[in-house]
Amino acid sequence: MNTSVRTTATITRLGHQGDGVAEGPLFAPRTLPGEVVTGIVDGSALGDIRIETPSEHRVQAPCRHYKSCGGCQLQHADDGFVGEWKQGIVRNALSAQGLETTFRPVHTSPPQSRRRATLSVRRTKKGAMAGFHGRASGVITEIPDCRLLDPDLMAAIPMAEDLAQIGASRKAPLAVTVTLSDIGLDVLVKNGKPLDGPLRMSLAQSVEKLGITRLTWDDEQIAMTQPPTQTFGPAKVCPPPGSFLQATRDGEAALLAAVQEIVQGSKRIADLFAGCGTFTLPLAKDAEMLAVEGDPEMVKALEAGWRQAKGLKVVKAVARDLFRRPMMPDELNPFGAFYEAAVIDPPRAGAESQVAELVKARTKTIAYVSCNPVSFARDARTLVDAGYDLNWVQVVDQFRWSAHTELVASFTLAD
Repeated sequence: MNTSVRTTATITRLGHQGDGVAEGPLFAPRTLPGEVVTGIVDGSALGDIRIETPSEHRVQAPCRHYKSCGGCQLQHADDGFVGEWKQGIVRNALSAQGLETTFRPVHTSPPQSRRRATLSVRRTKKGAMAGFHGRASGVITEIPDCRLLDPDLMAAIPMAEDLAQIGASRKAPLAVTVTLSDIGLDVLVKNGKPLDGPLRMSLAQSVEKLGITRLTWDDEQIAMTQPPTQTFGPAKVCPPPGSFLQATRDGEAALLAAVQEIVQGSKRIADLFAGCGTFTLPLAKDAEMLAVEGDPEMVKALEAGWRQAKGLKVVKAVARDLFRRPMMPDELNPFGAFYEAAVIDPPRAGAESQVAELVKARTKTIAYVSCNPVSFARDARTLVDAGYDLNWVQVVDQFRWSAHTELVASFTLAD
């Protein structure tokens, strides 16, 4: 094929990564269903794309970095379209399992609300540059006017560049993960120079100067001026460096509100894949909690937050790999008591083994939080086959302008 000849294509749908798909299939980034486009064919991709007939859902991307930055995939589509598309991904995953349910309105986090980002930071001859990699590219795009990150996170970019000048090699960029805590910036750096005495001293001296609350270099904590806490209900928790955290405070609040609604009235709740207590600690205001998490350091952080908080009921925290050793029925229904409800928030693989044990335990109510519609739908099929009703699903889009889809779902055991 003559790759310099422009081809005309009609976009029929979006793929799971947010690219437009035309017959072939040809994948065309930043296009929308119904659009007629032209471009240069390169394998299964369409490049140098021109929009000949735009969709009614096409909008001007709000960020000037959109074309060169790989951080967002869907800024060219209006919010209504993106919400319907993400809801459709979940609906199609359920349909593939022979399931359907009621969908609540999509909740979308606002612009400039992301509280964590991993910046790529490279030393240059004149200093350093920080940003995100371009789409399928090793080139770093600087993002001084990013519309995704919280303004307080944006203020960390010069700090990341200073760290690169101190401790980056000229061969590879640093990966600087910056998280907003209650009191300042929690910073984890990967791919830096190996630590030695002079580098440790230089980094330690930079912490207060650069406004860093905690600095971790690979696996070693360099300095901490104050614990970088996160607030979960009445508790303040200091998570381990780089540990899981919901992407936005707004999205976390929406997920929590849905979970609280699902399990309301339950006096004993099991929170499985509990992390540092995002759901456990707020729910402990009204219920005794069992919190199970595979990372022992996250469990320690959760326990410490609970012990220092006031007005919470008993929380039993357990470090356990739920993929290898799911909680068994006799543990979910111990002698003289039982857990009326369960919250499960597994990683992308879902919770196949744990769901099978919840079914045997006949746990009455399940709030399922998922970041993968396919594994969620598989587990939902197991629950429905065992006599559970799938009452409703709500998509929570805290990864705004991305192809990532999250949801919370309500299950109750039918009488």
